[in-house]
Amino acid sequence: MAAEKNELYDAVVIGGGPAGLTAALYLARACCRVLVVEKETFGGQIALTAEVVNYPGSDPTSGADLTAKMHRQAEGFGAEFLLAEVNSLEKKGDTWHVHTSRGDYETFTVLLATGAHPRQIGFAGEKEFRGHGVAYCATCDGEFFTGKDVFVIGGGFAAAEESVFLTKYAKHVTILVREEDFTCAPATAQPARDNEKISIHFQSEVESVEGDALPRKLTWKNLATGERTVFTPEGGDSFGVFVFAGYQPSTDLVKGLAELDEHGYIVTDRQQRTTVEGLYAAGDVCIKPLRQVVTATGDGALAATEMEKYAMKMEEKTGRKTNHKVCRAAQHTAKDTGKDTGKGAATASTSGPFTADMKKQLMTVFDRMERPLHLEVALSDDPRSSELLDFMTQLAEMTDKLSVEITGGMGVPNVRIYNADGSWAGLAFHGVPGGHEFTSFVLGLYNASSAGQKVADEDLARIEKIKEDHHITIMVSLSCTMCPELVTSAQRIATLNPHVKTDVYDLSLFPEIKEQYNIMSVPCFFIDDDAKFHFGKKNISQLLDLLEQEEANA
Repeated sequence: MAAEKNELYDAVVIGGGPAGLTAALYLARACCRVLVVEKETFGGQIALTAEVVNYPGSDPTSGADLTAKMHRQAEGFGAEFLLAEVNSLEKKGDTWHVHTSRGDYETFTVLLATGAHPRQIGFAGEKEFRGHGVAYCATCDGEFFTGKDVFVIGGGFAAAEESVFLTKYAKHVTILVREEDFTCAPATAQPARDNEKISIHFQSEVESVEGDALPRKLTWKNLATGERTVFTPEGGDSFGVFVFAGYQPSTDLVKGLAELDEHGYIVTDRQQRTTVEGLYAAGDVCIKPLRQVVTATGDGALAATEMEKYAMKMEEKTGRKTNHKVCRAAQHTAKDTGKDTGKGAATASTSGPFTADMKKQLMTVFDRMERPLHLEVALSDDPRSSELLDFMTQLAEMTDKLSVEITGGMGVPNVRIYNADGSWAGLAFHGVPGGHEFTSFVLGLYNASSAGQKVADEDLARIEKIKEDHHITIMVSLSCTMCPELVTSAQRIATLNPHVKTDVYDLSLFPEIKEQYNIMSVPCFFIDDDAKFHFGKKNISQLLDLLEQEEANA
């Protein structure tokens, strides 16, 4: 369900990971009006994990699938969702005002469930080779190191699990652990110990990574003996370094507002209450000895029950009532038929490339499109071209606002989006926009055909000031959870200013680009013909900073 501005909420949850989704589920089931705001992709860090085997009551599954179920469950109870960045929090009297990139929202309670982000170590070469051999996401970047040696830095849960995942691609994986042993549970580390493709060195730390355009030499030190080891791959090949050295809490929003510990984690009591009335926290932003999905969901459930009580108290105190949607708790009553019913059954069904959930999302977009668009599909004689044609043909069959034309061209297969007057809308995707890029592609259609997503006034003014022509080339993978924000931000700028054009490439289909630019991590992009590459997710403001630099240097 989409969010609505200028109305009062019982709760706004900031962060769409397991803690936030669980809180939303509990609050919505209690008939509270709740909004979940997520700036990237719903699911959180666990969505990057290939296999989750220790979540109670669940068969082994991927993190993305597990959190997708949580999302659907919360939505089924009536929770509302918003993809936006929260810029600031403000307490005004008895309510909170949540200022986001897509508007302001008023609420009785706020839950901070923003999680944590990977920590950089600071060894020599880490910054220089980021995106060219040094990476932080095995799911996003593992395939780029197929047949190569890979180092994993760290000894915790992520290092142990992701090292095993990386053996799917790597020739050999070497784990460097500073401590005398793994710091995670023995059962978690055992698969890494048992894997013939993995070597483990304890009391060891990386000192430097050196090379040319790619890493060619790594030096590590044994902390017990002082001995240094220099690694160079056979035949002068390159290698990969994956850093899993823990996380930093994403608590910038509440610095100076609520109490944090010396490491930046937010201080809460046993009911997940912070030191500020009406503000709660859950998940990896909190001080806790164990950071797992199950502890995050527990935090979320506990916080939700306390937030419900507080919101009801505030309703009585202020006399203000939230505009509740229909309470949907009864829809989830179990039936003794032994069969799947309702939304879950619909979600499982598929027809061609689109699931029932995807079709629902598409119909919402089509209803809001104000102008028709023309999809120009460039194909060659290969299976992916056939897949792209099927994708776009079925897409156009769902609405009279889209038409499809088949052409040839460079960088195939690709789809380019044109306005009704025949002008290019500035959006092109090279590959098949599935996986994590499905939503960004759909948002591109919406933004190109209507007033589109809300953009902050300050950013809108900056976009309007762009006077020179710019072209943003973006490389992604469909498994990358950090790529969609960059793609959506770049395309939103393009739909608001005809001077900006974008081309997005699924890097797995264009190995020549990967080799030409030595790209070993996504998302990756460059502006115009600038030789400077940029890595990592970027929002609209951050992209505008770079575009303004290009304008200044022109």
